[in-house]
Amino acid sequence: MINIVITGVSGGSIGNEVMKALRLAKTSYHIIGVDMNPASLGLYQADEAYIVPPALDPEYIDILLRLCEKRNVQVLIPGSESEMKVVSANRQIFTNNNILTLINNANVIDICTDKWKTNSFLTNNGFKSPQSVLLKSENDCTKIRRMPVVLKPSVGSGGSNLVFIAQDMEEARFFSRYILKAGMLPIAQEYLGTFDDEYTVGVLTTLDGGLIDSLVVHRRIMSGLSNRMKVRGRIGKYAGQTLAISSGISQGAIEDLPEIASECERLAVAVGSMGPLNIQLRVDGEDMYVFEINPRFSGTTAFRALADYNEPDILIRHHLLGEPVNPVSYKYGEVVRGLVERFILPEELSMPVYLSKKEE
Repeated sequence: MINIVITGVSGGSIGNEVMKALRLAKTSYHIIGVDMNPASLGLYQADEAYIVPPALDPEYIDILLRLCEKRNVQVLIPGSESEMKVVSANRQIFTNNNILTLINNANVIDICTDKWKTNSFLTNNGFKSPQSVLLKSENDCTKIRRMPVVLKPSVGSGGSNLVFIAQDMEEARFFSRYILKAGMLPIAQEYLGTFDDEYTVGVLTTLDGGLIDSLVVHRRIMSGLSNRMKVRGRIGKYAGQTLAISSGISQGAIEDLPEIASECERLAVAVGSMGPLNIQLRVDGEDMYVFEINPRFSGTTAFRALADYNEPDILIRHHLLGEPVNPVSYKYGEVVRGLVERFILPEELSMPVYLSKKEE
């Protein structure tokens, strides 16, 4: 039995997806779920559950480490981007206590959690990406050369938060002003392809950079769960067409697309990925344009595990149990998703709160 802590296990979160994937594994896991919200679904699906403070709390790392030590935890997986960043900055603390942290390396996290840095890396290394402009003020919208564009925060747009489509300068200024007022720096990226041309690709490497395999999902983004927004195209070649943006809840078909897979594997190697990596792209004509890279497990982690591509289990069995890794023999097919409900009694909401040492 392997004791594992998964943070951020609310319903629909990365942590919840990782938990579901590990439940599908043949390896025996004792899963300890932690979250800041006692109403988080994953707390009631874990073998043990605790409430911890937010990732930015100055005592978060100490509390998490003490929980791992007291429960003899061997593996830690952050289930949200904010927790991933904090754990990454303190990774050596966990390593010194023989706790395996399943996150990518600090340089990849730095590049890929900032969409402007990601775009710069792609263009500087010969990969195609949408024409992009960093909007430090509303007036920077005049630098946009092609419409329509997708506007979103350069940092912190998880789950497609604050993501909009602008088809003219008035809309671009409005949405950029809206994002700036929210305290975030927007990036404008040219809208490319159609809603049926979007793919999400998981490229898995070992924590020392050895390429394991990749899996391509052709996204279906027009369903209610998978669609963030859709508008009627008004300009250029998009006039009369539906323009759409995907949400953070993916579904679609796992397809055999070696050209896309190999290009994404080449990108993972170029950026120096060591661990889970998820690449979002659109195909426009003959070209593939990467618009986002997530240096972590994906919202499709459990989705992939259903097809026998169980990324967290593969990494744990290799790095903790010493098993060799080989290309994965996974299945092709369609995966659809829905909602899950659970009734919780008032007394069940009284989850144990894990405190810092000085608060005990």
